[in-house]
Amino acid sequence: MIRKLLLPVLALAGVIAVVGAVVLENGPSPQSGPVVPPPRPTFASYVAGSGVIEASSGNIAVGTPVPGIVATIFVKWGDHVNAGDPLFALDDRDLQAQIIPALAREREADARAEQARTQLRRAESVPDPRAISTEELSNRRSAVAISAAALATAKAQIEQLRLESQRRTVRALAPGKVLQVNLRPGEFAQSGALATPLMVIGDDTRLYVRVDIDQFDAWRVRPEAAAEIFVRGTTGRHTALRFERIDPYVIPKTALSGSSTERTDARVLQVLYSFEPASLPGTYVGQQVDVFIEAPPLATPATAQPGAHAP
Repeated sequence: MIRKLLLPVLALAGVIAVVGAVVLENGPSPQSGPVVPPPRPTFASYVAGSGVIEASSGNIAVGTPVPGIVATIFVKWGDHVNAGDPLFALDDRDLQAQIIPALAREREADARAEQARTQLRRAESVPDPRAISTEELSNRRSAVAISAAALATAKAQIEQLRLESQRRTVRALAPGKVLQVNLRPGEFAQSGALATPLMVIGDDTRLYVRVDIDQFDAWRVRPEAAAEIFVRGTTGRHTALRFERIDPYVIPKTALSGSSTERTDARVLQVLYSFEPASLPGTYVGQQVDVFIEAPPLATPATAQPGAHAP
């Protein structure tokens, strides 16, 4: 009798266990909070934007006026350079090979010029003017001028080759820190505008923040308004910003924050602020940050004046 009742009881218990597992599986999952709390600006009303840190001089993409094989790199990441310091040099052995025959041509032109001058001096020192014709004297004077021009051309060719050789050494045109080095000895350096620059340098004595403000909020930004920068992924790391300028041209948004609700078809106004690197140690050029700019609150239908229109 007990054995007959045991099987139905076990079957019923199995059904109950399966139903319970299904209910628990399909139930609402617990919502986990963010790993890092979102920034809390100190302003009651503000305009928010995503910013990217850049050097105060701008991120200078270093290029080369002529393509060639990289022979020497004089700097490394983090080095400080002054204007005129060499950054890297291209192989110039082809130019050095051309200088050797150019020097030989200069010596030949110099000898011909000396020969023409000697012949002219002899012609002019003849006591009797009838001993040499006027035409011959004129020809010898012309030969001196022609040989002098040939000598000047030979010297100019040598100077041109030396200047071309100097162009193979790329130098810094402004002081700053070496932020990127994207070439190695033996690689081919292409000239022109490149998607990945050969080097990037910039002045980091004071850092700039380029903030993208949505075009619909652009009218609320004022140069005299206070602003704060918050470092992403941290809590409590923020500092005040100093207004620098507004780029008065609205452009398509290119710097994306990665948010799932972010619009990619928006146009933004770029506003530049700056801060001292010592106020936020451990921040680097190219880092993405959050910026909050104090702004007047938006007018609501209850507070808006009759007939007033929002800008």
